[in-house]
Amino acid sequence: MFYHLFYPLSSDYSIFNVFRYITFRSAYAGITALVLCLVFGPMVIRALQKLEVGETIRTDGPQSHISKSGTPTMGGLLVIFTFLLATLLWANLTNTYVWLLIFVAVGFGLIGFVDDFLKLRKGKGLTARSKLFWQILVATMVGLFCTYFDPHRMGFATNLYVPFFKDFTPDLGGWYVVLIVIVIVGTSNAVNLTDGLDGLAIGPIIIATLTYTALVYITGHFKFAGYLNIQYVGGAGEIAVLTSAIVGASLGFLWFNAYPAQMFMGDVGSLSLGAILGTVAVIAKQELLLILVGGIFVIEALSVIIQVAYFKYTGGKRFFKMAPLHHHFEHLGWEEPKVIVRFWIIAVVLAMLSLSTLKLR
Repeated sequence: MFYHLFYPLSSDYSIFNVFRYITFRSAYAGITALVLCLVFGPMVIRALQKLEVGETIRTDGPQSHISKSGTPTMGGLLVIFTFLLATLLWANLTNTYVWLLIFVAVGFGLIGFVDDFLKLRKGKGLTARSKLFWQILVATMVGLFCTYFDPHRMGFATNLYVPFFKDFTPDLGGWYVVLIVIVIVGTSNAVNLTDGLDGLAIGPIIIATLTYTALVYITGHFKFAGYLNIQYVGGAGEIAVLTSAIVGASLGFLWFNAYPAQMFMGDVGSLSLGAILGTVAVIAKQELLLILVGGIFVIEALSVIIQVAYFKYTGGKRFFKMAPLHHHFEHLGWEEPKVIVRFWIIAVVLAMLSLSTLKLR
């Protein structure tokens, strides 16, 4: 809104020329989302407590988690509301990618909201099959748009760009839609699995989103993309405003979600934020790099897959003491804050390695 309101005035008042710059609007979108989150956070916590929207703790989990029972959940609504509001205030609303990401945020947020609501009211959320169906449906719509209807990607829409390789860009054809669905749905569920300790998921989300904020800005800048020899995607730079808003909202949420948490994110937040991250990776043509950027989420998801497969193969034995992986370390005697901070450290290292791939090709 501010872009459309103030930038036209720059022809008469040069001070308003700052609204043309993505970097300026990105910074203030992040600050706006952060302030909104800090202001509305206590109100949301009180409202969730009044509505008795409390977390139910697994009885087979670490005993230290029993005290978390009843902590307000569905705090992801706060993140979604504040980053969407900040985006609407600061972004160029004629940009297709901004609306595509808003569609993903709302679509996956609704899936998570229904799942959380059913868990609270009936003790059981959406079935795995039902949840997966709706996730695939939303992701397929994104995949079809990006592959066949996005004018900015014509000519290279189905090419897969591989980290560390400068000229290896295989054309996947129609299979690229399948890849997009796997990336978006996989990232969404991987973030959801990681959201098991206070601040554990939101920390790597902030780190990964910051990394992709830099990547989409470079991707949408013709000279920077050319210098680094990565695929230029017209209009992608504007996504930095939205991702900066997510970073700001996530930092505000972390204020209340840090150990010991005053509220949890719930599926409404984790599914939505994960799907957004996957979609941003698709738009930036950096899908494979997400394996490294979001390495924490990948490891957590793999730990669950390994645990289930090993349990079935051995007839009841466990590979890890408990899955996802963060619970395994808790069972080894690590205190919760130590697990969280060490996972954050790993996420930072993976983000730095990811950015280095821009030149290591």
